[in-house]
Amino acid sequence: MGALRNGDPTVPDFTLAEDPFALFSDWMREAEGSEPVDPNAMALATTGSDGLPDVRIVLLKGFDARGFVFYTNVESAKGEELAQNPQAALVLYWKSLGRQVRARGPVSRVAAEEADAYFASRHPQSRLGARASRQSRPLADRATLMAEVAELAARYENGPIPRPENWTGFRIDPVAIEFWQNGEYRLHDRVRFTRAGTGWSRSRLYP
Repeated sequence: MGALRNGDPTVPDFTLAEDPFALFSDWMREAEGSEPVDPNAMALATTGSDGLPDVRIVLLKGFDARGFVFYTNVESAKGEELAQNPQAALVLYWKSLGRQVRARGPVSRVAAEEADAYFASRHPQSRLGARASRQSRPLADRATLMAEVAELAARYENGPIPRPENWTGFRIDPVAIEFWQNGEYRLHDRVRFTRAGTGWSRSRLYP
């Protein structure tokens, strides 16, 4: 990750990193060892045609140089907002490390084969839940939902549970990624990577 931070030979200076996804991979690996629950939990912000922002916690299910991937029902509130305005922003915060990562950019659906592979990797009950849920729609009571799950469990008892057509993955292709490290007296360290052609430009920011 480059030169060392604050003269300490044991602490790499992340603000001098050149590849934001390599840096993100390092931070995620550390978070997986320090966060007790869901180190991949992220706040996802979307905006529909009314221009009013909406935000919720989802799970990051993949990342590489192409971007950050999450899955959802396309008929959910976030799915409909992405259809109206295919752009989003995310933030991951790891309290145990005093770190956060922000990213924003255009959004596109993952390939059907990628969605199929991830769906098949989920627990059978989670696959049944995805088929049963009319996400973001009114629900009379929990018993109604559980009855629908039970009906589907009986239907697919002896066979594979197919991915619903209205359930898939979305990839945020970031135009900017910002890394933030907590500092004493609110003198935090921040670095922003911005798309520049096929590469990235890097700038350090005031806290």
